[in-house]
Amino acid sequence: LPVYARDILELGPWGLGLLRSAPGIGAICVAVWLAGHPIRDHAGKIMLGFVALFGAFTVLFGVSTITWLSIAALALLGATDMFSVYIRETLIQLWTPDEVRGRVNAVNQVFVGASNEVGEFRAGTMAALIGTVPAVVIGGIGAIAVAGLWAWLFPALRQVTHLNSRE
Repeated sequence: LPVYARDILELGPWGLGLLRSAPGIGAICVAVWLAGHPIRDHAGKIMLGFVALFGAFTVLFGVSTITWLSIAALALLGATDMFSVYIRETLIQLWTPDEVRGRVNAVNQVFVGASNEVGEFRAGTMAALIGTVPAVVIGGIGAIAVAGLWAWLFPALRQVTHLNSRE
């Protein structure tokens, strides 16, 4: 984001603050909405669809040179991420047997906690090798590809219907 604020969008520190806050604002809006409108049907398809949308908004942000569009893409990226996190975390609690739930949650938290650092390493390395914009765009395309691949490789995940039972 600092590279986008400085070199691509030419925004300065204030603009960097807007870029950094946009995903959080999108996520908060969705969290508030989900509190009153829980997902009741087609949870697996919704989750995979929102992972793909996360990738699409990443691509949009990556190619945008318009400030308002970049901020909107980041807000929508945060919103779509909140949908997929909400469903993933619920499925972990629902589908993990009681006797291993603590261990599964511990492993999940390690991976979630490390994902930002690993992602930043990947993004920085790719940006240094191929450039900032291509690195972001390829990352977004990768998220779309993973959603499609997981839908194909794990049909049971795609077919999860409800978040309140193992269906």
